[in-house]
Amino acid sequence: MTSTPVHWKLVVDAHDPHAQADFWAAALHYEVEDHSALIAKLLDLGAIPSEILLDHHDRRAWRDAAAVRHPDDPYDAESGAGLGRRLLFNRVPPSEKKTGKNRLHIDLHGPAGQRDTEVERLRALGASTQRHVAEQGGEWVVMTDPEGNEFCVH
Repeated sequence: MTSTPVHWKLVVDAHDPHAQADFWAAALHYEVEDHSALIAKLLDLGAIPSEILLDHHDRRAWRDAAAVRHPDDPYDAESGAGLGRRLLFNRVPPSEKKTGKNRLHIDLHGPAGQRDTEVERLRALGASTQRHVAEQGGEWVVMTDPEGNEFCVH
């Protein structure tokens, strides 16, 4: 029996999807997806209005969504969408504030013995350190991304 590779995306609400995509692409060593070829095709067909777009990194992008993908995973060349491990950031209104602890978060595991170095790299990208945790089961640092979403660095 042949198994199908896992294709998934974690969808994250964001006030600035493109800033979040840039942060997480750098944090995870992922690539920001380039949907500009699909956007150009849809614009040429008159299928989408230009009002739903913006320019980001010198290319046309969806105003309200941005995604990142693992650089080794396949992607659809026509749409630019990843076909493997992805994070998708969808715009929410400014009035929709984060009010509590995440129900889901990402744990990052850097090279052995390099947690402090990784924490500093992530801080330089815009993350904030919340607390250092040392328990019988392990040790990690709780951080937040630029929009306050929690993640842990082990």
